[in-house]
Amino acid sequence: MLADNGVLFVAGQIGWDTDGKLVQGFVAQFRQALLNIRAVVESAGGRPEQIGRLTWYVTDLGQYRAHMREVGAAYREVMGKHFPAMTVVEVRNLVERDALVEIEATAILGPNAR
Repeated sequence: MLADNGVLFVAGQIGWDTDGKLVQGFVAQFRQALLNIRAVVESAGGRPEQIGRLTWYVTDLGQYRAHMREVGAAYREVMGKHFPAMTVVEVRNLVERDALVEIEATAILGPNAR
């Protein structure tokens, strides 16, 4: 949802690829969810650097910790060296049964955004 003031609220994105299939593995799902966030922001006329907040919901904090290096590499691949405010929250389940991670975002695009 793009508010009148140019703030874009991106609903939780999971690791669905462009064919609507859930990619397999924690790091792959994380990377794909970020790519989906980036695609939504770019479709609204924004850039990744305009993302001001990311909230990551993970079903297994231990798995996140075990893959922190790979998660970091995937993050930098998709987002570059832009690091908005981020929170990681462990949840029991996500709506998509096989999803391991879901990410939501807020981007500040400005009042003239599409």
